[in-house]
Amino acid sequence: MRFGEFEIYPLSDGYFALDGGAMFGIIPKTFWEKTNPPDERNRIRLALRTLLIKTPYDVVLVDTGIGDKFNSKFLDIYRVDKTRTIEKSLSELGISLDEVSIVINTHLHFDHAGGNTRQDQTRRVTPKFPKARYFIQSEEWIAANSPDLRSRASYLREDFLPLEESGNLCLVSGNCEITKGVEVIKTGGHTKGHQIVLVRSNGMPFPLVYWGDLIPTTSHLKIPYIMGYDLFPLTTMAEKERLLKQALKEGWLMVFEHDPEIAFAFLEEDNRIRVYEG
Repeated sequence: MRFGEFEIYPLSDGYFALDGGAMFGIIPKTFWEKTNPPDERNRIRLALRTLLIKTPYDVVLVDTGIGDKFNSKFLDIYRVDKTRTIEKSLSELGISLDEVSIVINTHLHFDHAGGNTRQDQTRRVTPKFPKARYFIQSEEWIAANSPDLRSRASYLREDFLPLEESGNLCLVSGNCEITKGVEVIKTGGHTKGHQIVLVRSNGMPFPLVYWGDLIPTTSHLKIPYIMGYDLFPLTTMAEKERLLKQALKEGWLMVFEHDPEIAFAFLEEDNRIRVYEG
């Protein structure tokens, strides 16, 4: 869609599935299964939705999906569906991997950063977007390189270490403007260095926000609906409450990374949404 001076495209890297109980934490299954029906292994379907932002200055990709550097066991555990890929999504827009100039990772879990890198014919892992600068919070980088026992399975080093080796890595600390009109806001909560992306463009009366895993689906808009995966749940709740108030007041257009059905929506009173289809 046209977004002021920018063009905005939701890109799909397919779908995967995670345990419904883990996705909703303390919320009883009798509540969340109404909107997120689980399979026979209690897993719910989730989108791998990244965001492309074309500005007059840069081609920006926010998160890179799950990638393709996994084996059959991983495929089965997470019920990965790769009928769509980032490469195919970009190709349909006439954009090559070399044209992406900025990649922003909300954080470095495998379902958000798996597409950062790829294997060549010799099985060497290199940046998938070779001419891009990859922007990651410094605290996230430190945590990913020295994960605790709880987080270790979510961080796969082949997704991010090659970025440092190639010189594509750009670490930031806190809120900052990455390129004109594209800002990262550090929220913490899900991980210590989790960040969301806020986009403002001339000619648009409202900003656009990409929530990452702060609010992964529309079902997580209610403040207590937070994931069991969140390392700092009280921070998640506080940041959700603060930012959703601002989103309602300023009319933010929200992008949901993992919602299997809804990509864009506006927030209305009482956590109701108005789906935006462009």
